[in-house]
Amino acid sequence: MTESQDASAVKAVNAPDLPPLEVFLCAPRGFCAGVDRAIQIVELALETYGAPVYVRHEIVHNKFVVESLKSKGAIFVEELDEVPDTDQPVIFSAHGVPKSVPANAKARNFFYLDATCPLVSKVHKEAMLHDKRGHEIVLIGHAGHPEVIGTMGQLADNVVNLIETVDDVARFKPNDPENLAWITQTTLSLDDTADIILALKERFPSIKGPNKDDICYATTNRQEAVKYVAPKADVMIVVGAPNSSNSKRLREVGERAGCRQSLLLQRASEIDWDSLGDIRSVAITAGASAPEVLVEEVIEAFSERYQVKMEVVITAKEDITFNIPRELREAAIEAGVLAPVAKAIPTV
Repeated sequence: MTESQDASAVKAVNAPDLPPLEVFLCAPRGFCAGVDRAIQIVELALETYGAPVYVRHEIVHNKFVVESLKSKGAIFVEELDEVPDTDQPVIFSAHGVPKSVPANAKARNFFYLDATCPLVSKVHKEAMLHDKRGHEIVLIGHAGHPEVIGTMGQLADNVVNLIETVDDVARFKPNDPENLAWITQTTLSLDDTADIILALKERFPSIKGPNKDDICYATTNRQEAVKYVAPKADVMIVVGAPNSSNSKRLREVGERAGCRQSLLLQRASEIDWDSLGDIRSVAITAGASAPEVLVEEVIEAFSERYQVKMEVVITAKEDITFNIPRELREAAIEAGVLAPVAKAIPTV
C-alpha cells in the first residue's frame, strides 16, 4: 500500500531545474513500542523526581536520543559503580541487564526502574524456564551486544551457549544433544536467523524452540518493508546508529534485496553526495531507536538537491503499546505529572 506525498510535506522547496528523484519512505520505520517506552521512562522520571536521573548504558542505541536526554538532566554510565550514593532513580536500558545488576542496585539501596523492553524480558523468561526444565540452552545472537549479555546473565555462567552463525552450529558440542532448546536475540536478521535455526533442527531434530519467534514484531516489520522497497531504489538509506543491531540488519537486508547501495547513516550530514552517483530513486527507513526528526532531516537534504516525488510505502500497521513501570506511574500521578486515569503512555 502506498501514499503519495509532495515535498512540501517535509518543509522543503524544490527548484524546477533540479533533477527528479523518487523517494520511497518505508512505513513502519523508527521508534518501536519498547524504545518509545524506555525513552518515556527516562523523561517521566526527570519530570517526576527532577534531575539528575542515572541511566546504565545508552537507554537506546541512538546518539541523538542520548544527547537529548543528557540535556534534560540524564547522566549515562556504563556500570553502577559510576553512580554515587543517591536517592535519585537509576534506570536500566531497553536492552536488558544481567541479574547481577539489579542485585547490585538493591545492595546499594538504589531506587531503580527497569526499562527493559517487554519482548526482551520475554526471552529472559524463556531462558529461565528452559533452565528450570533442565534443557541445555542455545542463544542465537551477537557476542558483546548488551541484549545478549543481559540474556546470558539471567543464568549462571556457562549455562547458555551462544551461536552466531551456521558454522557455529557445526562446531557446537552440546552435553546432551537430545535435550536442547534455542532462543534468540530480538533484533536479528530474519533470514540469517532462519538459516541458523534450520541448521540446528537438522543437526539436533529434538531441539525445542519458543512458542512464538523471539525476533520482535518491529524488527520483522522494518525488515519486510526494506525487502519490499529496496529492489525499486538505486540507494537504500537506513537512519540509525552504528551500534544499533536492528539498524545494521536493515542495511544488510537492503543490500541483499538488490539495492545498488545500502547505507547506514546517523544524520543527513553523513551523506556522501558524490558517492551516490547518478540516482533516480532512494528508499529511506529508520532503525527502531532512530527518531523521526532524523528521517525528516534526510528527506529535506535530498529535497534541497532534487525535485522530490515522495511515496510512503506501508507494509504493516503497528498499534502496540507497553505500560511504564507501576511505581513510576503512581509517583508521576502523585506529583501531578500524569493524570490519575493514565494507565499507559501511547507510542508516538
